[in-house]
Amino acid sequence: MPAPIDVDTDVLIVGAGPTGLYAAYYAGFRGLRVAVVDSLPALGGQITAMYPEKAILDVAGFPDIKGRELVAGLVAQAATAEPTYLLDRTAATFEEREDAVVVGLDDGTTVTAKAMIITAGIGKFAPRPLPAGTEWVGRGMEFFVPSFEPYAGKDVVVVGGGDSAFDWALHLMDVAGSVTLVHRRDAFRAHQRTVDQVRASRVEIITRAQVTVMRGNGTLEAVEITVDGQEPVELPAQAVVAALGFIADLGALQTWGLETAKRHVVVDSAMRTNRTRVFAAGDITEYPGKVRLIAVGFGEAATAVNNAAVVIDPAAHVFPGHSSEGP
Repeated sequence: MPAPIDVDTDVLIVGAGPTGLYAAYYAGFRGLRVAVVDSLPALGGQITAMYPEKAILDVAGFPDIKGRELVAGLVAQAATAEPTYLLDRTAATFEEREDAVVVGLDDGTTVTAKAMIITAGIGKFAPRPLPAGTEWVGRGMEFFVPSFEPYAGKDVVVVGGGDSAFDWALHLMDVAGSVTLVHRRDAFRAHQRTVDQVRASRVEIITRAQVTVMRGNGTLEAVEITVDGQEPVELPAQAVVAALGFIADLGALQTWGLETAKRHVVVDSAMRTNRTRVFAAGDITEYPGKVRLIAVGFGEAATAVNNAAVVIDPAAHVFPGHSSEGP
């Protein structure tokens, strides 16, 4: 972990996912100094960690863009603000003063900012474990698929019934020797369109089943699948992807005196929280009619920055003018 430092800035952004990166760009557009903190070691949040190769279809102006390409564009855009990145560190303590907020990070770093924008998505998240795979993590079993290349020609078992499980099964089909999707129920949580695509592919789907044993001599070679009411079945498998969802935790944010509702931060139409100098944007926010999409997060980020600018400088205007009108 990097050595602790003291950082003084105009805006502190907590969360380096798409919404946080766009907020960093927009803070620079408003002429504000910006620092970004994230508990992950890389920029991009859940996209980088979970589905960099997934096609994202609901970002304005891009009929189809891969997650890693979207993150790369956002990072390049944010670079115009010359942000200070504080990665692989977690925001731990919070103090609100009359003219600033002071946030302590878990490495001892202290950030003093005139305003803060929380863009932490679902908070700090950890994958739900697959009991049979405890000893195989990193030796054949993974929770994320950052690249498809390592799965080329392998027999892959994907465990889960949500969007990530079906997305990865669909994409791995083109590179793996075989793909089997195992889910403990007949019903799936994934988008029906993706379910239909997987059903129409060569992916084998086994429901009412669980992976109960993983075997191998040093490296993974096979899994045992137990289906309700039937004898266990052994399948060849050199790789298992456990896509069982995540345990989300707002962590220290819950101790900062912010109004929350069901693990989300409550904001008004200006993205203000109940703390004067604290704003929020993206999936972490809650308000009537909230829609959790990346596209919505971008708009909320601009709204948060523009309203934070007025808190930082009461002489400033909420609306900064259009970017096309600048030099």
